Amino acid sequence: MGKESDDAVLEEYPYFWSKGSSIALPDFLTKYKPSMVQNDGTKPWLWVEGSNRNKDTAESDATTAISEAAALLKDVSQRVEEIKNNDSIPMRSSKKTGAKSKKDVREKVQADAAQKLKDISIKHNYVCGKWLIFAPADKVDAIWSKIATSLVSGPLASTCAYLTKVATSPANETPHHQHVICIYIPNVYDKDAVTDVMKVLLRNHGVNLSGVKSDLYTGVGLDSKHLSGIPSTVWKTASLLTDSEIKDLKDAYFSELNVTSTSAAKPDEKKDQPSIAKKKRPIPKRKPQEDDPFASEEEADAQEAEQKQEVQAKRKSGKRFRSSDMDVDADESDKQKTKKKKSTR
Repeated sequence: MGKESDDAVLEEYPYFWSKGSSIALPDFLTKYKPSMVQNDGTKPWLWVEGSNRNKDTAESDATTAISEAAALLKDVSQRVEEIKNNDSIPMRSSKKTGAKSKKDVREKVQADAAQKLKDISIKHNYVCGKWLIFAPADKVDAIWSKIATSLVSGPLASTCAYLTKVATSPANETPHHQHVICIYIPNVYDKDAVTDVMKVLLRNHGVNLSGVKSDLYTGVGLDSKHLSGIPSTVWKTASLLTDSEIKDLKDAYFSELNVTSTSAAKPDEKKDQPSIAKKKRPIPKRKPQEDDPFASEEEADAQEAEQKQEVQAKRKSGKRFRSSDMDVDADESDKQKTKKKKSTR
């Protein structure tokens, strides 16, 4: 990402978005989702460029920097192997003799190498890098969309972050696959700027951060399994903020998220209420009425008229009824009327 030629390649890449793109960012994010785009060898990443990218900065000499770093890593790997096989170096350190353990000697070599890698980066102006986030396949679309939007027109746009990318899905289904998301920063050795980006990612996005890796490390293939044993990231989260600070920032994010979710749910509840009220309640079946000794003739007549109206309504609806059914209805009505008349006498 340090050379102008890389910029030209990216701008021609169909899965790269910038403000000059013919498609709006929301449409781009909807059209190309990391969980849906499969990497067939031609589309390993989806890219979104932020508003803070400065292409006028001094050109870096990435090729020379990578060459020097590769030679350093080869030398360090050999020294680490020699320490491992050197029987004169004890497994445990001794306060009495002042002897260093194999672990102590090895870590000193690795720490010196990390400093030399920093020197190489600065010398060749190849200091860019990225924050790393690993997202599960079922959440990556939402996380990526929010980060990309934030970089262009949200909280991340106020930081030094200028570019982001997310890995697409593997060609073959992979259980528990994790998508890596990178948020690029111009100088991984600018601790304050790196920390500012970290705070936004925690407070405004609530993500789990893996660490900060320089592009030089990526260029020489320095990962957690490298033979040199040099840490694969320039910064770990604990080197920038305390555990309590990280927790407070994430708690604030999720607390705000819960309040927003609750507020959004209330209007929905109100919208649902009228629809519930409009629903017709089922008409309960009429239970056989017991003889009412206090019923009047007018009430009995009203009941009879209501039953006749029901029979007429059924006829109008086109349903056919047996005459015996109607006779039963009439008989029941007459019986009720007769009983009620007798009871009032």
